[in-house]
Amino acid sequence: MNEKISNNAMIYATLALNSEVELQRDYLESDEVPDDERDNEEEILADLEQAFMEFVDLYKKRCKVDKELPNIEELLNSQL
Repeated sequence: MNEKISNNAMIYATLALNSEVELQRDYLESDEVPDDERDNEEEILADLEQAFMEFVDLYKKRCKVDKELPNIEELLNSQL
């Protein structure tokens, strides 16, 4: 797939990943995680965090090209 990701798609993916990271962290901090699943859930969190950081890096590069995009801090603190 060589199609360019649109700005909106990148924004939504970044925000969605950020939300999923927070949900996974909350879940791991709760008493709901069975002991035998904790390692797997921690790996899921690590994968989500890595994906999020990769999208943040892509978004920052896109911001350098498109000056109309909000910076990453504004994006993550905004209410869409």
